[in-house]
Amino acid sequence: MTDDFFRNRLDQMIDLRHPLAVLANRMPWQEIEASLAQRWARKVKAGKKIEDLDLFGQLSAVAGGGVSNAGRPRLPTRLMVALLYLKHAFNESDEDVIQRWGETPT
Repeated sequence: MTDDFFRNRLDQMIDLRHPLAVLANRMPWQEIEASLAQRWARKVKAGKKIEDLDLFGQLSAVAGGGVSNAGRPRLPTRLMVALLYLKHAFNESDEDVIQRWGETPT
């Protein structure tokens, strides 16, 4: 049964016997995400101490320190690992992998 009358569930759209669907079900995603989460976590930067003179005397400040929340939110780890696998397995460029991924939900 579907939650939405006009939309099918993903498992109804793909063939679960397809080799890539079987591989995706067998991958230890939680272990992969846990091992990569530390590597991709935002890190605290020390920053650079800046000293200057202004109208009121000596000015001392730290620039570029802390954790930055700027930039685009990251994509899910599972998606990035899956796309890297497809790129390697089928020897395709970044653009070809994205185009292929957009064509099929598998």
